[in-house]
Amino acid sequence: MDFGLVLQTDPPASRVVELMRRAEHNGFTYGWTFDSAVLWQEPFVIYSQILARTEHLKVGPMVTNPGTRTWEVTASTFATLNDMFGNRTVCGIGRGDSAMRVAGRKPNTLARISEAMKVVRALGRGEEADLGGGAVVKFPWVRPGAELPVWMAAYGPKALRMTGEEADGFILQLADLYLTEYMVKAVRDAAARAGRDPAEVTVCVAAPAYVTADDSPEALAHAREQCRWFGGMVGNHVADLVARYGEHSAAVPEELTEYVRARQGYDYAHHGRSGNPDTRFVPDEIVDRFCLIGPVEAHIEKLTALRELGVDQFAVYAMHDAREAVIDAYGRKVIPVVNS
Repeated sequence: MDFGLVLQTDPPASRVVELMRRAEHNGFTYGWTFDSAVLWQEPFVIYSQILARTEHLKVGPMVTNPGTRTWEVTASTFATLNDMFGNRTVCGIGRGDSAMRVAGRKPNTLARISEAMKVVRALGRGEEADLGGGAVVKFPWVRPGAELPVWMAAYGPKALRMTGEEADGFILQLADLYLTEYMVKAVRDAAARAGRDPAEVTVCVAAPAYVTADDSPEALAHAREQCRWFGGMVGNHVADLVARYGEHSAAVPEELTEYVRARQGYDYAHHGRSGNPDTRFVPDEIVDRFCLIGPVEAHIEKLTALRELGVDQFAVYAMHDAREAVIDAYGRKVIPVVNS
């Protein structure tokens, strides 16, 4: 199993770079960041520094979207980084929750994501792509052998199906075992129906991980408070699904939707941060299901179960008060055991 680290690009950027270097030193092979131009600093500028200061780490956004940048600019940015540092980028893409809403726009449609994935992937590989209106373009400077995998973030039935049919990878932003099994199956079934090898779709589960010294009530309570924000972040996407399919739709499992009934709005000023006041509605049960908290043994047990469900990578959201500690604990005590 591969391991990734997910960070927000809060200033100073040097701090993000240093944490990514620490992650690589501890056996992590991917470095991901948020991509929301108003809330955080520009990730692609920081990627160049991460790539220059690491040896093998692959980097990318979790996730970008097809609405805040033109597609040829997105592709050119990835292709330039790959030309400078080797094929060490991944394009994670989704509808654009915070990036679009903070700018007063609605998240992108699945049709737009589909077209964008085709264009970005093709241009990043040095192939021709149709930008619309008869404009077929190709980057003349991309060298042979260039690669740009495109991984799609998804929760709902249509997005899961499209991921299986079109994406190189699937990003699932929660670590609930039941929902992971359900959604990985949906993606791989869709891939098979489309005539693809389901095993070729890389599965990445991303969630907060918080390692405690023991499983005492006090330690677990603190860990839950540090990770409760995640249920609120996921809840934004779930609320969209409820609005689209209804509260009791057979298309979306209630194990995903039930908890957002108590949701009462969301202020993106606190997005992805521990102590987010808009996530008080998230119950302890959801934190425990969606995240990895507890002593090292609990992390190993859940990661082993995720791997058995077909998960290829676990990406650690480290937006809490123990970033260095979780990176080091995973490097010393978790990754070696899971991959032994």
